[in-house]
Amino acid sequence: QVQLVESGGGLVTAGESLALSCAVSGSTSRILVAGWYRQAPGKQRELVASISSSGLTNYADSVKGRFTISRDSAKVTMYLQMHSLGPEDTAIYYCNARTTRSIHWGQGTQVTVSS
Repeated sequence: QVQLVESGGGLVTAGESLALSCAVSGSTSRILVAGWYRQAPGKQRELVASISSSGLTNYADSVKGRFTISRDSAKVTMYLQMHSLGPEDTAIYYCNARTTRSIHWGQGTQVTVSS
């Protein structure tokens, strides 16, 4: 099992930056890919960014150049650094981890960007 706990959400003004963290525990060695998803009101959950066990990263087109996903060397904390935030980035952000057998989600953290 993998446990994920997000933190760092909040209310910011357009143009500002915010950093999210995801504490990862449990069977971390089995994680193939970890990432951040978000879900805005009335919309489907979408991938924001992901990072593989080998360190390869992938970003949604809407956040390329503004968001950066990273993790610490022990792979127990994953980060999402967000810059130039806009109202369109308002959503609940979820941490996600995928193993060969299962997919795990955190409880989510709210990010609200005011114009």
